[in-house]
Amino acid sequence: MRRIECLNKGWRFCGPKKNWESLDLPHTWNAVDGQDGGNDYWRGSCKYTREFPMPAFDPASQVVYLEFRGVNASADVSVNGKKAIHHDGGYSTFRVEITPMLAQNNLLEVIVDNSVNDRVYPQKADFTFYGGIYRDVNLMVVSKEHFDLDYYGGPGLRVTPTPEGKNGKVRVESWHNSQDAQVEIALTDAEGNVVAQGSGEDAELTIENVHLWDGVKDPYLYRATLRLVKNGNVLDEITTRFGVRSFKVDPKKGFFLNGRSYPLHGVSRHQDRKGIGNALHKEHHDEDMALIREIGANTIRLAHYQHDQYFYDLCDEYGMVVWAEIPYISEHMPNGRENTISQMKELITQNYNHPSIVTWGLSNEITISTKDKKDMLDNHRVLNDLCHEMDPSRVTSLACYAMCGPFNKSAHVSDIVSWNLYLGWYVPGLFLNDWWISFFHWRYPNRCLGYSEYGCEGMPNLHSSKPRRGDHTEEYQAIYHEFMLECFKRHPYMWSTHVWNMFDFAADARDQGGEPGMNHKGLITFDRKTKKDSFYLYKAYWSDEAFVHIASKRYVDRPETMTTVKVYTNQPKVALYANGKLVEEKTGNKVFSFRVPLNGEVKLEAVAGACKDTAALRHVDTPNPAYKLKKGKSTSANWV
Repeated sequence: MRRIECLNKGWRFCGPKKNWESLDLPHTWNAVDGQDGGNDYWRGSCKYTREFPMPAFDPASQVVYLEFRGVNASADVSVNGKKAIHHDGGYSTFRVEITPMLAQNNLLEVIVDNSVNDRVYPQKADFTFYGGIYRDVNLMVVSKEHFDLDYYGGPGLRVTPTPEGKNGKVRVESWHNSQDAQVEIALTDAEGNVVAQGSGEDAELTIENVHLWDGVKDPYLYRATLRLVKNGNVLDEITTRFGVRSFKVDPKKGFFLNGRSYPLHGVSRHQDRKGIGNALHKEHHDEDMALIREIGANTIRLAHYQHDQYFYDLCDEYGMVVWAEIPYISEHMPNGRENTISQMKELITQNYNHPSIVTWGLSNEITISTKDKKDMLDNHRVLNDLCHEMDPSRVTSLACYAMCGPFNKSAHVSDIVSWNLYLGWYVPGLFLNDWWISFFHWRYPNRCLGYSEYGCEGMPNLHSSKPRRGDHTEEYQAIYHEFMLECFKRHPYMWSTHVWNMFDFAADARDQGGEPGMNHKGLITFDRKTKKDSFYLYKAYWSDEAFVHIASKRYVDRPETMTTVKVYTNQPKVALYANGKLVEEKTGNKVFSFRVPLNGEVKLEAVAGACKDTAALRHVDTPNPAYKLKKGKSTSANWV
């Protein structure tokens, strides 16, 4: 049977300054310089080493593997001075057998490289390319006869469930290296009860009266357990969770889950956070998911690369519909075609069993700086065909950007398409969103259309009573999103909408909002400590959890004698009190505006049903200069 030992502890690291230090994984050397927007952001090659004793195993019947869950971006692994494996691609799992290289005492060396090159994606994009071993490293002892460990980092089994009436048909495929062992299969429900059994490398089983995986309200999961049995002995065992569900995407009616309309509204997520970069622990993933659930999202675009398996597991557990993609982004590199293929094979092979995933993303904003358009289009067709060959059960998607017009050939390669549009932020005119969506749907009525990115910068320390495009205030960000939420209601045929972004994230090329090295389009700050007003706006639209929130409460000092106070809530009625006296009670929907006189300090209380929120404002003679964006390089211009 398998035995797995985590090797995260006790590493030595030689970094950019060529000095050695002791540390534990996960780790990135860009945790600081990749987030401060300075000229010290360093990309290059660093070395990690770790000693480990000979693992306990029987050389006659067992072998030893190393497993890396994520090394960005290229890795050269050696054991006792012998080359074990080279891997290109910073976001996926890879493994290598090291049995012949082992000694009583072993030295593991990993040279990690995130240098600029023209063959490994990503190389040009609006986020920081952290270098390091930033996910788990494991030592695996397995039987010589075992389920596959060598094919693109996959689990060695593939489960394809299909609802059929009240039952579920479940095809279970597996791969192993034994000549005469048998595969025994057991499917169990969430309580551990066996609901179906079978045998063989390719078997179809039936779950009677199947319980569907039904999105955020009921994300029910089954488990498939496979045993490799020879002469009555179990040589190896693997397991995976799966969900039985169906979906379809209709160009005129949107997304359907299990035969019913299921409008997808959600967020995009990057995997980094303040102070630690991409070297996340499980508690960080848990916190991110809790915040996404709080807002009421039912879909997540996991951009722009393969995320941690733990987070895909969370998406399965909580019913999030997922768009998964590779980092084929911003620029087609002819020398990188092979890398796009290998990263797509890894993405699909490693994530096939997740019921949360409904689409494989081919690329993102690839036309930004592509010179060889013919080669780029050909590569997209190859990727699209590869996805369908590896996984006929899911659709392919693609994210275009504004300058990639609706007639661009690349926008019509994938099964469905979405756009990254920032109309009302990078260009004036929020109304252009309605015009653009309507035009595309009129011109291509049989093409499924979504918004893969939309948003604007919002700084919780910047404020204005007269917010405008480009000022980076929390108030303009809220106005922008108020418009977009109503805009999408006017176009119910869209297959999905994904806010850019759930969290602020590091983007080394940016210098905006007075905090360089950051993209501030998040609904929550980079450290996850501050929920911007826009967060509560979306919660009002999407969440069933009763709440009330007074917006702009960080905008304390106000020069006007009569000010507007907005309240966000999912309750139908709000009463606002100023210094204990009722200002007004209103019945409405999501966004409530009140006019409040300002004379000295005013304590506000909003009451919506059983929910309350408070804020304190004060009148000042002159505007507080701390609320205004400082002049300089900080503008609303994009990163390119």
